[in-house]
Amino acid sequence: MEFFFDFVSPYAYLASTRIDALAAEHGREVDWKPTLIGVTILKVMGMKPLMDTPLKSSYIAHDKPRMARLMGVPLVQRDMRGVNSVAALRAFLWLKQGDPQAARRFAREVFERLWVRGLDITQVEDVREACIATGVDADAVAAAIDTEAGKQLLRSAVDEAVAREVFGVPYVVIDGEPIWGVDRLWMVEHWLRHGSWEPVAR
Repeated sequence: MEFFFDFVSPYAYLASTRIDALAAEHGREVDWKPTLIGVTILKVMGMKPLMDTPLKSSYIAHDKPRMARLMGVPLVQRDMRGVNSVAALRAFLWLKQGDPQAARRFAREVFERLWVRGLDITQVEDVREACIATGVDADAVAAAIDTEAGKQLLRSAVDEAVAREVFGVPYVVIDGEPIWGVDRLWMVEHWLRHGSWEPVAR
């Protein structure tokens, strides 16, 4: 299973709270793969961010907290102006090269930092604090994310996502089946249980 995400998406955060447990119930592993929705949505698809889209923005503001309540997880409504995930995603990919589990712990911390505690994730110092909270080498990570190699890791990850037509997050690919949206996790579970799209007899 592949799980495409961007830290700035509240729906990716919500999915991140469930995806590993859902996979584990069926003996599956999840490969967490970051992308930048600012590239896929704004540059490739030519669309506005959801919260800048007339009519839709009001719905999203109403939908995020109710989805969180339904899923039983905390979520804060926060102003996202000036927030970006570039540094945090570079850090995630650098960590993933050496220790995928540490990278995943870091990712959860960044998601919680932004969507539970309402803190920023944009600056290198924010990334350092997330590293310290998850027990990884903050100095090494901070140094790596500004190198050309660190930048290339994220460029390559975004290129892969675009090439595979990942148009938004959360986006799950399981046995070649693409499934978009936290509200479609029930489809992920159906596939894990049955390996087909045939309806289940009641």
